[in-house]
Amino acid sequence: MSYSGVGWRESGRLLMTSRLRVCPEAELQPRLAFEADWLSCRERLDCAARDKVLAVTLARRLPMRPRLIDLGAGTGSLFRFMASIIARPQSWIFADADRSLIEAAFDRTADWARDCGFSARLTKESQAPALTIGTSHGAWRINTLAIDLAKVPRGLPLDGVDAVVCSALLDLVSRQWMERLFAALRAPFYASLTVNGRDAWFPHHAADLTVRLAFRRDQRREKGLGLALGVDAARVAEELLAALGFETLGATSDWRIVRGERSLGRQFVRMTAQAASQAMPTRIGKIAAWYRARLDEAAQARLAIRIGHCDILAFPPRARARTPARRRSRLVETSGAGLAGERKTAQTGLRGIRPLGDAG
Repeated sequence: MSYSGVGWRESGRLLMTSRLRVCPEAELQPRLAFEADWLSCRERLDCAARDKVLAVTLARRLPMRPRLIDLGAGTGSLFRFMASIIARPQSWIFADADRSLIEAAFDRTADWARDCGFSARLTKESQAPALTIGTSHGAWRINTLAIDLAKVPRGLPLDGVDAVVCSALLDLVSRQWMERLFAALRAPFYASLTVNGRDAWFPHHAADLTVRLAFRRDQRREKGLGLALGVDAARVAEELLAALGFETLGATSDWRIVRGERSLGRQFVRMTAQAASQAMPTRIGKIAAWYRARLDEAAQARLAIRIGHCDILAFPPRARARTPARRRSRLVETSGAGLAGERKTAQTGLRGIRPLGDAG
């Protein structure tokens, strides 16, 4: 299990297990109500955490009418974050294995568009749904691609897109999965919200280290995309991209749950204890004590949590870039000084991420 994806996401589904005995309350939560609540909570956290400078940097380097593919698009939260930053006519492909999530993505995005004062029109093309959002910035079009992400890059229309993007995905995949995708990339790559292990819970509890190690063990298990990299994902991605000549930028994008967010704090306690107890069943007594103490702290508005993430943005070397010279002239203009300033701000440097085991 992981905080990444949609809920604890494997193949797009939320996992709730009856094996957990340390957190009986979690078993009593209605599955669909929990899922909807979690999705709403995490989109708010995601939007607040993502680094805006990296997003703007990507938007400025895209053509005037960019085409993007979102891997593991889930309910479409990355589109809802990025579309207004791009702020011009654009086309997206939501690539996901779970058709029910794609349907939910269109419903949520259409509601979001109308709330923003835009129009939203749902159509079907070749039996696949498409959503067109009418805005003052031009039309924003979304198509779908039902695809088994385990087979990436097979089946992805990489030659027809100007950027490949994803959110809360990289820590769920293996090194081999990254190698295959990155070897095929000819366009910019943007990955937001990759966990990096810089988690911290306040106040301190004696079992924090045990729970942290158990949770990280769970993050590194097989999740359908190879043996997951977990908190090593950002470092490995940066190394692989740099070896291929990509210009890489990175920035922190931590989730922060402040004291007083009782409901959200309780959710994180339950999720963490559930995953930890499954990964280290021999430590279930210690994890149970941690769980009870953390629930009490959340109820008393004493619990604060930081879940460490980072965002990655990578541009291919000129020799690999798919953009022909005639299209390169149509890129949104950014002065050299302006882009240098963005890089300086964004370049917190993936190499500067704290080592595994330092929760800082």
